[in-house]
Amino acid sequence: MASNTPFGAPGQPGQGSALLQLQFPQSLAVYDDYAAAQKAVDFLSDNHFPVENCMIVGTDLKSVERITGRLTTGKVAAGGALSGVWLGLFVGLIITIFSKSGTTAIATVLSTVLFGLVFGLVWALIGYAATRGQRDFSSVRAVIATRYEVLVEHKLLAQAQELLAQLPGGRPNPFA
Repeated sequence: MASNTPFGAPGQPGQGSALLQLQFPQSLAVYDDYAAAQKAVDFLSDNHFPVENCMIVGTDLKSVERITGRLTTGKVAAGGALSGVWLGLFVGLIITIFSKSGTTAIATVLSTVLFGLVFGLVWALIGYAATRGQRDFSSVRAVIATRYEVLVEHKLLAQAQELLAQLPGGRPNPFA
């Protein structure tokens, strides 16, 4: 049985959680940023609208990758060593907490930190060498939506439209 909503009917396997579905969602408004969509739903909530019948859906997804810098052997080595130190410190503290032996806590922590430093350094350099210069930069990635649509259960659409009309700038210009 096919559903006429983009999110499937409740109870259909593979269609996502029931919490992320409305029975018959209708579009209330479309915004260019999440903050505006959130403001609209917050306004509805402030006016005692049953917002559990709303959802904000990000559409027109795009992947954005921001290049943060050039990778060098020195940067990779420093990053690997630092990661190794943190891991070694964590392991050393755990061993110290649960250890009943007579070794001193400081000696245990320092030895695990040193081992972690060497381990992190070596593995970071091996990983960097394995790329053979194919990706000599660091970056941060995100998937973002270019539009945010506020959907509301069909039986409450008129009430939501009336309330949202009271919010200055709450409804985007459909002709823009």
